[in-house]
Amino acid sequence: MKKKKIPERKCIACNSRDAKKSLLRIVKNKDGEIFIDPTNKANGRGAYVCATKECLTKAIKTKALNRAFKIDVDDSVYDELLKELNNYNDEN
Repeated sequence: MKKKKIPERKCIACNSRDAKKSLLRIVKNKDGEIFIDPTNKANGRGAYVCATKECLTKAIKTKALNRAFKIDVDDSVYDELLKELNNYNDEN
């Protein structure tokens, strides 16, 4: 029997590859809203980050989300993402 292929994605902060399900997906939808997608199914452009505060802070510091979404991401959005990450980690 064939092994099922596990999809991998690359973290935009530390450039490490990992299983898609273990990474955190950040989405920019058509309206320009940027948020964490816990379902991994939201419509829009997605970027993946390790589900750690260190990787998200590194992505903020290096402006990795600006490059991934090809827009200037406001600092308030980064603050909101950090709050969402804390809530996400509390749930899991």
